[in-house]
Amino acid sequence: MTEAYQPQYRQIEQALRERILTMAPGSRLPSDAELCAEFGVSRMTARNAMQRLAEDGLIAREPGRGSFVAEPPAHRRANRLMTFTQEMLRAGRVPTSRTLTRVIRPSTAAEAASLSIPPRQPIVHLRRLRKADDEPVALESAVLIEACAEAVMTADLERGSLHDTLARAGFVLARGMATISAGAATAEDARLLEIRPGDPLLVERRVIMDVHGRRIEATESRYPADRYALDVRFDVGGAVSDSGAAR
Repeated sequence: MTEAYQPQYRQIEQALRERILTMAPGSRLPSDAELCAEFGVSRMTARNAMQRLAEDGLIAREPGRGSFVAEPPAHRRANRLMTFTQEMLRAGRVPTSRTLTRVIRPSTAAEAASLSIPPRQPIVHLRRLRKADDEPVALESAVLIEACAEAVMTADLERGSLHDTLARAGFVLARGMATISAGAATAEDARLLEIRPGDPLLVERRVIMDVHGRRIEATESRYPADRYALDVRFDVGGAVSDSGAAR
C-alpha cells in the first residue's frame, strides 16, 4: 500500500517545476508571500519549496529583487537528481523513451540486496532507451519494489517520467546514493546507443529511498561519454582559515 500524502512544500515544488518548463530564463517567479496566498501555506513552507528549486539550479534568488528562472544548466549536478525528462526539457530538447523491458519477475540476489528485500521477492524490471531530439542519450535499467507495480505497469513511460508516475501514486522520493564510473560499450550498448563497441561510457548506479528510508528503486544508467556529463561542486581541503593561515 502506497503513501497518498505528500508534504505541502513538495506539492508546491512540483507545481513550480512544471511551471518553470514553460517560462523563459529571467522570468520572475511568485514571491514567498504570493506563494502563501496561492497555495494557502505558511511562509516557511513556501521558502522550503523555493530553496529546493534553487539547490537544483532551476531558479536564482536575488535578495531584494525576488526569484527568477535560471539559465538552463549545462549538465545535471552530481549531488542532485533531476529526472531525465525534466533535465532534457530544461536543456531545450524533446525527451522520449523506448521501452525495452517492463515485467514483474522474481528478484535476483543482487537486486534484492540493492533494494533491501528478500531474494526472489517480486520486483518490477523496467529497461528503457532514453532519447533527446531522437538521439540516444542513455540506456537505463531500473528495478523497483513490488508496491510500485500497479503504477509502473500501466503508465505511459514512452513520453512520461517514471518519477512523476511514482509521485502521483503516492511515493514520496526523498534521498538516494549513487556511484559514477567509467565503462566500455558492449555490443548491445553499441547497437542501442548507436555507438561503437568499446566506446567509453559514463555509468551511474543509484538507489533511491522514500521519506521513510524505504528503498524504492535501484537503477543503472549508461551514457555515451560524449553526450552526457555531470557537474560537481566541492570544497577544497586545506583551505585558508579566517585568520589567513593555511590549514
